[in-house]
Amino acid sequence: MQSVKAGTRPPWVGFAAAVWVGIAAGNSYCFPLYSHALKSVLGFTQQQLTVLGVANDLGENTGILPGIACNYFPPWVVLLVGVFSSFFGYGVIWLAITQTVQNLPYWILWIALVLAANSSAWLGTAVIVTNLRNFPLSRGTVAGLLKGYIALSAAVFTEISIMLFNGSASAVVLLFTLGIPVICLALMYYVRPCTPAFEPDPSENGHFMFTQGTSLLLAIFLLTTTILKNTLNLNNTTSYTFIAIMVVFLLSPLAVPIKMTLFPARKTGIQPVESSEGLDSKTAPLLTPSSSNTTLASSNEDDDVSYVNMLLALGEGAIKSKKRRPRRGEDFSFREAVVKADFWLLWATYFFGIGSGVTVLNNLAQIAASVGFEDTSTLMSLFSFCNFLGRLGGGAVSEYFVRLNATPRTFWTMVTQVIMVLTYLLYASSLDGTLYAATALLGTCYGLQIAIMISTTSELFGLKNFGIFFNFMQLGNPLGAVFLSGMLAGYIYDTEAAKQGGTTCVGPACFRLTFLVLACVCGLGTILSLILTLRIRPVYQMLYAGGSFRLPQSSVH
Repeated sequence: MQSVKAGTRPPWVGFAAAVWVGIAAGNSYCFPLYSHALKSVLGFTQQQLTVLGVANDLGENTGILPGIACNYFPPWVVLLVGVFSSFFGYGVIWLAITQTVQNLPYWILWIALVLAANSSAWLGTAVIVTNLRNFPLSRGTVAGLLKGYIALSAAVFTEISIMLFNGSASAVVLLFTLGIPVICLALMYYVRPCTPAFEPDPSENGHFMFTQGTSLLLAIFLLTTTILKNTLNLNNTTSYTFIAIMVVFLLSPLAVPIKMTLFPARKTGIQPVESSEGLDSKTAPLLTPSSSNTTLASSNEDDDVSYVNMLLALGEGAIKSKKRRPRRGEDFSFREAVVKADFWLLWATYFFGIGSGVTVLNNLAQIAASVGFEDTSTLMSLFSFCNFLGRLGGGAVSEYFVRLNATPRTFWTMVTQVIMVLTYLLYASSLDGTLYAATALLGTCYGLQIAIMISTTSELFGLKNFGIFFNFMQLGNPLGAVFLSGMLAGYIYDTEAAKQGGTTCVGPACFRLTFLVLACVCGLGTILSLILTLRIRPVYQMLYAGGSFRLPQSSVH
């Protein structure tokens, strides 16, 4: 039995704790902060380092086990696995970089990096699944915020690295080895299931707007101070002041439960469960429909009538009892979901969008160098910042329009893939001054599709097995890296380099064909997104018929 905390403040205390755990969960994005040390200290070739990068991607996106664990264990157990994964994985890497243990076999380092990066999957899954269950009426906003903070983790750790450690790779890895476990162990008690709201709370929108505003200010602050540190010679006092301000921004979500304590609302939309023994997360519904949920969209009325007739026939012995299959919007098992066309349409659109985006991200340094652009760190910072904006904006914008007129969230996936087609054509043109614009557009679209996928998955297939669905969808990332980046972009680059008589390619031809193929891939993704949007439009009209999320009536049969 899992204890479910009741009340208005606990979900927000847990959300504030989830922000810090989310920052820790983004450790896999920080491979560039210490990869150069692996190459120089251990004498690896570029190819060996690239294979270690694949290990990092594999560990980060292998989250099926965390998803399953979320259905059987409380969040603190899932977080604890991530703690041990981070401690032992990064601990081995730290021993290798500092040469505390010399001549470690390459395969041990590869496994250690998979283990270390896999902590991201355990930590991230725990906080996202728990908070989507705690805030089921604001799924898009919560998903965008938490994934946004995870995206900001690279900027946070970069800030710490350059401000406190002067870029020391060993210090950063030691921070991952010890700091991540300390943060998660201190906060795991607060990341817990809470009684969700049954009705929309008007004050909740204001709370989320405050959190979105502070996260945006944090992103701008990190980008600005990183550029200042790289261009100016800042003293230690200034650096420490920047770190202190960053910590204040990260603590800002706590202002919501503090405000709710000091100025409690007279009426709330939260109703505690009338049981002293708590809820069983595996059997109890995540939401209980309110009395105002008696009116359903017309798309489900015939199904409900049929269901009542079936019950009558069952009582008269006319038919034998048979378990009814869930409809879209209800809780699916994994086996029930994978036979649905919508499941694979959603996976394919995510693969085409994210898979093509990660291809550019993995080759961004070579893309810049091929056209004579040397300052790749600025491009990476720009991509990271726009990635955060996309995640934050994707959750907020889709939430607004789904409440306004029940617009399916995948409509915005379709819009972003159209923009990505134009972006890849912009990359292929290699026109002067287009590299920054194309990278900013790609980063925004990349982040937005991640936020959209999370919310859509939970709405179509339910929250009960959401952890499994979410991590299965994320397999589009490493598969895109293997097929579109490794096999396509890498092969074309090497072919063009061979034509130039060397191993390094220079000129627009190095990636032009790759960009044209990626544009076609996103064109196909646009078509699939349109088909999916039309198919699930009735589902969203039913779920958001009253301007806010409603459970299907059939969920209580």
